[in-house]
Amino acid sequence: MAAASIKEVARLAGVSLGTVSNVLNRPEAVAPQTRKRVLDAISQLGYVRNDSARHLRAGQSRTVAIVVLDVSNPFFTDVVRGAEGAVEDADGMLIVCNSGEDRSREERHLEMLEEQRVRGLLITPVDDGRHERLERLIDRGIPVVLVDRGTGQPNRCSVAVDDLLGGRLAAQHLADQGHRRIAFVGGPASIRQVEDRHAGAAAALEEYPDTELQVVETRSLSVTAGRDAAERICAQPADSRPTAIFCANDLLALGALQGLTAGGLRVPEDMALVGYDDIDFAAAAAVPLTSVRQPREQLGRTAAELLLEEAEDPERHGHRHVVFQPQLVVRQSTVSGTRARRAKS
Repeated sequence: MAAASIKEVARLAGVSLGTVSNVLNRPEAVAPQTRKRVLDAISQLGYVRNDSARHLRAGQSRTVAIVVLDVSNPFFTDVVRGAEGAVEDADGMLIVCNSGEDRSREERHLEMLEEQRVRGLLITPVDDGRHERLERLIDRGIPVVLVDRGTGQPNRCSVAVDDLLGGRLAAQHLADQGHRRIAFVGGPASIRQVEDRHAGAAAALEEYPDTELQVVETRSLSVTAGRDAAERICAQPADSRPTAIFCANDLLALGALQGLTAGGLRVPEDMALVGYDDIDFAAAAAVPLTSVRQPREQLGRTAAELLLEEAEDPERHGHRHVVFQPQLVVRQSTVSGTRARRAKS
């Protein structure tokens, strides 16, 4: 059954289209008796106003979109929750798109969102965010804010965490625990966060001349990829394989924990393990994970607030690049029992 139109409402109520519009938008301008006839017609026909079309005609949508790398990753769930809170506070609606770490899929999402003329776009891009589609959105007056990705570009805001520092914190912790053969597990390397976390770890270990950083690249940042990486590490000769693993995110670390256990290695006695993000599952793992904490909800909320500020007053808005500091949270996957509690406090 086709949706009722405003013309049908006007016909049934015996009034003009303008009167129906006034009842919907300025009811105080319509006589009570006439207003009641229109409202009765709306109820009888089941008419629902097309708010989206109304806002588009006014040149202002209330819909904000966020495109994330992986909706199955709890890190992005928390980022979205933070962004959603800010958008709803501004009487808007947030829609979520998942690129799945796939550039072509990301492009399709951006094309659709451009057609829908969203109020603004939050995005964690597959690459560094320097591509034609994003530039076209900006040229059309649609604000774009990069989330969990820094940028030096002057035509957009960004909100990120210092991943170089995060990688450094993880590697320093492992080296300070006495580990000299350390593996970095993460990938693909084209993802900027992975590259920065690896670079931070490598830079930190330059201060420990007798250490070795082995890179074990993965195809994704998933539990399965972490388990596969751990199996490869377990297969190395015991006298030369790493004694510690730093994973580019917590999902990889949780998978690595599974793989190490299946391979007969104990954590942390035989292999120390560090994750990144400090999702809720990190503390709840069979062996609670040491992890580099990011302010996940704050990332999303801050990004959305910057976007809404620009959308509301683009002339006065000044683009900003916000960088949060990560924090190492030490648990039992690198330091056993009592020492882990002491290190955390």
